[in-house]
Amino acid sequence: MNDAPAPPAIHATAVVVGETGVLLRGPSGAGKSAVALALIEFGARRGLFARLVADDRVRLAAVGGRLVASPHPAIAGRIERRGQGIEATPHLSRAVIGLVVDIAADGPRLPEPADRRATIAGVELDRMTVGADPLAAAAAILARLRTAAAPR
Repeated sequence: MNDAPAPPAIHATAVVVGETGVLLRGPSGAGKSAVALALIEFGARRGLFARLVADDRVRLAAVGGRLVASPHPAIAGRIERRGQGIEATPHLSRAVIGLVVDIAADGPRLPEPADRRATIAGVELDRMTVGADPLAAAAAILARLRTAAAPR
C-alpha cells in the first residue's frame, strides 16, 4: 500500500496533444483554460489525440526523471470556459510533461537559450512563452510540438 502524500497542486493547466504533455502556466486570468481548450480543439481537428489532464490545480511529481502531471481529485475532468462556467470534459488521470508554456502579455520576441528551458521538481524541460490570445497561442504551441517531433 502506498501511503505517500499526494504532491502539492500548483495554479496551472495541463493537456496532452499527440504524445506530449503540455503544462500551461500564468497568473490568474491569463487564459490558461482558453489556451487549453483551443489546443484540444485544434489538435483534434488535425487528427491528434488531445485531452485535458488538469485545469486550475495541477499536481506535479518527479517520477523516474520525468515530470508527471495529474488533476486535483476535487476538480478532475472539469475546466472553466470563461463567461460560461465550469464544464465537464474528458480527461486523463496523468501525463508526462514534455513542454512548459508560460502565458505572458509581453514575452520575449527572441528568447535567449536559457529562456527555452525550465526546471521543475528537478526535471529539465523545453519551455516557450506565448501571448494571451488563445488561438495564436494554440497555433504557436502546435507548431513547436510539430518541430520537436520532426525527424532530425
